[in-house]
Amino acid sequence: MTRTAVITGANTGLGFECARALLDSDSGWHVLLAVRDPGRGADAAAALGHPGRTAVVALDLASLHSVDEFACTLSQLDVPPVQALVCNAGVQLLSGSRTTRDGYEMTFGVNHLGHFALVRRLLDQIVAPARIVVVSSGTHDPDKYTGMPAPRYTTAEELSSPVEGGNSTDEGRRRYTTSKLCNVLFSYELDRRLGHGAAGITVNAFDPGMMPGSGLARDYPPAQRLVWRFVLPVLRVLPGVRSTRRSGAHLAALVADPRYDGITGAYFDGTRQVRSSRDSYDESLAADLWRVSDQLVSACS
Repeated sequence: MTRTAVITGANTGLGFECARALLDSDSGWHVLLAVRDPGRGADAAAALGHPGRTAVVALDLASLHSVDEFACTLSQLDVPPVQALVCNAGVQLLSGSRTTRDGYEMTFGVNHLGHFALVRRLLDQIVAPARIVVVSSGTHDPDKYTGMPAPRYTTAEELSSPVEGGNSTDEGRRRYTTSKLCNVLFSYELDRRLGHGAAGITVNAFDPGMMPGSGLARDYPPAQRLVWRFVLPVLRVLPGVRSTRRSGAHLAALVADPRYDGITGAYFDGTRQVRSSRDSYDESLAADLWRVSDQLVSACS
């Protein structure tokens, strides 16, 4: 049986390695690389080495119009049934103030809202049995020492609003960890709304661990980028520090491995099912996030 996995941000890092692992492990998988830059996506598809089983479609998660265009394009492609969606792409902005094309704060807009809109638009194209995996981060949990500021969920309306006067470095990092909390809240709420697997679609959240060399450090100051790229990779022997290839294989397993059949509404650290943060189980926060996200997406449709 052939089937398609849609992976956002699949031209590099974790998304690319997930695509590689899927394609190399099972000839039945076709992978659609949903990327902001189709040229770089084409280069990534060539590097994957499976020309008959990869496709590239433009997707800019900072534009809700682009999300709509992506969904329309996908519906017209001659690809196997979509049975997996990996919400992977993300940004981490440490300074300044940036907004999406629709005027929402960039970190919230890309890491959460763009994926929320994408899932909403693709649900009628996903063919059960299917899996949705949302990439979060251990930084969403303040009880874990990650070196990042604890998330601060106020309201989704406030989180979506442009930053007055720009971010400080700490505030930019906090917005990232808060967006990762939003990823888990969204995963659990989506699972509830899909009847905990009753519709044949499972939804889980994934922590890839710390991945030195990933693109998330591109907005760091030069000295920190140097540490991220060259120093931290030698620390992969430590718990929670993983290569992008290893984490990509873990993510691909959550997409395809039969041992995860029927598991839904869960949080995985690598391939290990664990508890997420206390706030991630707060259904009032999840309801607020869903309600406001739905309003924001509907206002731009």
